[in-house]
Amino acid sequence: MSSQNSVPPVAVVTGAGSGIGKACAIALARAGYAVVLAGRREDALRQVAGQAGGGERLLAVPTDVTQPAQVDALFAAAVHGFGRVDVLFNNAGISANGVAFEDLSYDTWRSVVDVNLNGMFLCAQGAFRAMKSQSPRGGRIINNGSIAAHAPRPDSAPYTATKHAVTGLTKSISLDGRAYDIACGQIDIGNAVTDMAARMATGVKQADGRIVAEAMLDVNRVADAVVQMANLPLEANVQFMTIMATKMPFVGRG
Repeated sequence: MSSQNSVPPVAVVTGAGSGIGKACAIALARAGYAVVLAGRREDALRQVAGQAGGGERLLAVPTDVTQPAQVDALFAAAVHGFGRVDVLFNNAGISANGVAFEDLSYDTWRSVVDVNLNGMFLCAQGAFRAMKSQSPRGGRIINNGSIAAHAPRPDSAPYTATKHAVTGLTKSISLDGRAYDIACGQIDIGNAVTDMAARMATGVKQADGRIVAEAMLDVNRVADAVVQMANLPLEANVQFMTIMATKMPFVGRG
């Protein structure tokens, strides 16, 4: 943790209303962080804040990460409410998996790029600006990548392309942040149990065209990993972490 003694460190979590973001927001709150929950659905954010214990250390800020003005307002609210930003879990993302490449519409492509890449850039930039200007200076940005950053699934061009791009963004921020004590790392997740990934357990298309059920990972293990990354002192960084269901078809030939 990187904030002053006796003052809770402050974490901003995007996509906090469900899935991985929800699990990580709750875990960070239980680990002693003040948490700013960002997402498009205010009712979902408030439910998560309640599950995390409620109180003055939980702040729900409805945010569409594709809108620069809303992202600016998110970080302004974090600084106004808690004085600083120590950690950003840059998590908000969507998928368009299952669409054949030749049938993929430009609107679908653009919607995935807007959230998964443009939104991640905007949030990282907002956190970077806050971390650079605050005292004590610095903080940590954790980008949510994906196994898809290394190996695509069939019919997943928008998701795969954006997650490759996130890896480049992570490396650039890691370099550019050195001068300001800003660390940046990435967590690549494989088959965590969420609504978005539920289809993996019932059957998903493989490279050879078969539909096969895949092993799944408890989303709370992901949350534990994010807390571990967040808690490192700023002189140490997990540049890339892969956490995945041990028996999912990733390593080897499927």
